[in-house]
Amino acid sequence: MTQAPDIRKFDLNELKSFFSEKGEKAFRAKQVYEWLWKKSCTDFDEMTNLSKSTREMLKREFSLPTLSIDQEQRSSDRTVKSRLKLHDGHLIEGVLIPTEDRMTACVSSQVGCSLTCKFCATGFIDRKRNLEAHEIYDQVVTIARQAEKYYQHPLTNIVYMGMGEPLLNYRGMMESINHITGEHGLNMSPKRITVSTAGIAKMIKKLGDDEVKFNLALSLHAADEEKRNQIMPINETNTLPALIEALNYFYKKTRNRITFEYILFYNFNDSLEDAQKLLKIIHQVPAKVNIIEYNPIDQAQYRNTDPETLEKFSAFLEDRGVTVNVRRSRGKDIDAACGQLANK
Repeated sequence: MTQAPDIRKFDLNELKSFFSEKGEKAFRAKQVYEWLWKKSCTDFDEMTNLSKSTREMLKREFSLPTLSIDQEQRSSDRTVKSRLKLHDGHLIEGVLIPTEDRMTACVSSQVGCSLTCKFCATGFIDRKRNLEAHEIYDQVVTIARQAEKYYQHPLTNIVYMGMGEPLLNYRGMMESINHITGEHGLNMSPKRITVSTAGIAKMIKKLGDDEVKFNLALSLHAADEEKRNQIMPINETNTLPALIEALNYFYKKTRNRITFEYILFYNFNDSLEDAQKLLKIIHQVPAKVNIIEYNPIDQAQYRNTDPETLEKFSAFLEDRGVTVNVRRSRGKDIDAACGQLANK
């Protein structure tokens, strides 16, 4: 039996055409669209301002696949990691990160990942497929409900830093943000959304051409070609000069300052010489730096730098006018921290 088409793949105009063809009033389409994206409805029977016969017709004509929580873990630091099951049985992970002043959802954009970053657990899993826009949206809704349930606090921020490379699922990522930020949807400010990329130069330029309003973060992690090639093979085809050019293009189009994410690996990229190379890049791109604590994984030999080296590294940059945030790791005890998402 053929699966009915997924109703959330239809835009408002297509739904209007559908209702017109069925001899129904076009405003029904707006009602349905509001149920889907503003009220996050997952069952046609919940659409109570539609007649029973209209709801039955929708059930016959469309499917409404959604994700479910397959497993949930709560960390001693209040982080919540969820393994989420998609309609086809694939599994992804999403994380709620609560801090004093914000509730952040970390969402995945792909099942697995095609990039093979040597320090990241997801990089050791094959990419199965891209996520649909509604599957990313559903992660946000699920995590927002957890924030309310556990901490009685609304979701404040979203980071596309879970499994996968968002810019290699450009359509799904952009459509999901449209539904999350649009008045027809969750109406969240794009300034509260950050998309993190390992660095796909031509897609960074496309973000600029599309004049996006959300924030962009580049997972840099090494400030010279040789070291970055070692840990991030994507650098071989998206070199640092190409990325610097793309990021400047993005900035010129959007006026959004870039964030460089930089993990300090012990005895690898944590020297003052490395800090000097990073400073040289920051002089070429309007950027701030997030220094991220590393979370060791079974598949890799890298480990976190020591506190004293971290202090020297960040002080070197700050003394030269760079904005530096040190991001302490969250959810390590449940493998929910940066680089650890692998459906353990």
